[in-house]
Amino acid sequence: MSFTSLDALGKTNLMMDLISQRQRALGSNVANVDTPGYVRRDIDFSQYLGSMNSPLETQLSTKLGPSGILEEKQPREIDIAEELTEMQKNSLLYTMATRRMSNIINQMKTVVNVGK
Repeated sequence: MSFTSLDALGKTNLMMDLISQRQRALGSNVANVDTPGYVRRDIDFSQYLGSMNSPLETQLSTKLGPSGILEEKQPREIDIAEELTEMQKNSLLYTMATRRMSNIINQMKTVVNVGK
């Protein structure tokens, strides 16, 4: 098994964790759409992705901005359509990450089977 495969596995695992956390934050925003004073939350991936050194990850980090759980400074009305759109985008990222994980696992299986 190559170091590259293990590195890709770890990066993909981190990406899936971040996507999961973002889905929870977006779901919380939807659930609290009518809660007075609720502060919208989101997860931004760029700091995590910027350290992964891949062109795709660099492009994503450029588009997504600073990382971590972001809370808006001033409570504002949550736009349910915007939240649902962001959830859909997040779902597409999850699909990409699971496909990547599947490819990595298949590569590892091939290496093991060839080595027999």
